[in-house]
Amino acid sequence: MKKYGVNWKLLSIIASVFPFLIIIFQFNIGLEDIFSVGIMPFILASLFIIIRLFIQGIKFNYVLVSFFGKIDNTWKIILIRIGSEFVTFTTPMFVGGEIVRIAWLKKRKVPTGKASWLIIIEIITEIMAAGIFAIISGLFALIQGSLFIGSLILFTSIPVMSIWIILFFFSSKRIFQIPNFISTIIIKFGKKKGEKYINKTNKWIKDICIISKYNLKTNKTKKTFVVAFILSFAAWSFYGVSFIFIADSINYKINVFDSILAVMASNTIGNVPITIGGSGLAELGLWAYLENYDTLDFRSSENKMLWNGIIIWRVSTYHVPISISWLLLVKLALSKYTNK
Repeated sequence: MKKYGVNWKLLSIIASVFPFLIIIFQFNIGLEDIFSVGIMPFILASLFIIIRLFIQGIKFNYVLVSFFGKIDNTWKIILIRIGSEFVTFTTPMFVGGEIVRIAWLKKRKVPTGKASWLIIIEIITEIMAAGIFAIISGLFALIQGSLFIGSLILFTSIPVMSIWIILFFFSSKRIFQIPNFISTIIIKFGKKKGEKYINKTNKWIKDICIISKYNLKTNKTKKTFVVAFILSFAAWSFYGVSFIFIADSINYKINVFDSILAVMASNTIGNVPITIGGSGLAELGLWAYLENYDTLDFRSSENKMLWNGIIIWRVSTYHVPISISWLLLVKLALSKYTNK
């Protein structure tokens, strides 16, 4: 397990650094250009992304305590939540961390269905908060004449947010199951194993729907959902503000509101499931939103300092937290396995 984890870590870091190399060679950016941004803006941007992770940890602990009471030390729960982000950072479309949290909850005797439902509340509030920011940024882009980038943001964010909202809120009204045509294909190729996994997955989905039916309309659930949404909104806000420190160091004029919209546009485009952790896409998304609203033609950008800032911002908000979350994941979530 340890060996597998190290290989995974190295592969993820290499894959995420590769887009930087393309940008550096494309614009002839040297180390002196990158270092010219300054150490304090880098530290401040890193601090704000760490605050975002910490708020996510607080939200996870709050939702957990609301439904199951205190099952472990508060600090440990927060750090487990931060550690699980390593998996999220190193997969396409930023998914996977929830599997770590569900596994951790199962070890604390929380049934899989209940643990999954709790995680879904976490996810839906996160997606709704991010989706609202993304829709606003997309609309602002359209208003300013950026048909391409604005449409891309809206077409990426609206369907994802809509599907999650529909599935979550309608799960209390009916029992969802895997569509028959998908089940048929899986059983045809997977035989008995395929049928086994289909049955287990359908049971898991059914358990979640039953839990939603009995809990979604209660005052406790409504209160928990609202507080979790507010915390998600705050977490994304800190993430959005992180760029303003970098922008100020390169004399790029931007206010807090525009910084949040630009970063959330970057996050939305980075969620397209093409690269690990949105590497390359997030950088392009931020640049396109700030500098060029009509096309992704590299030659149209003459602002070399902006690219310097984008590279430093990406390192501070991606590679710094990925290192911290890896250490916490190994220390807290995988320690038993690595010791064996």
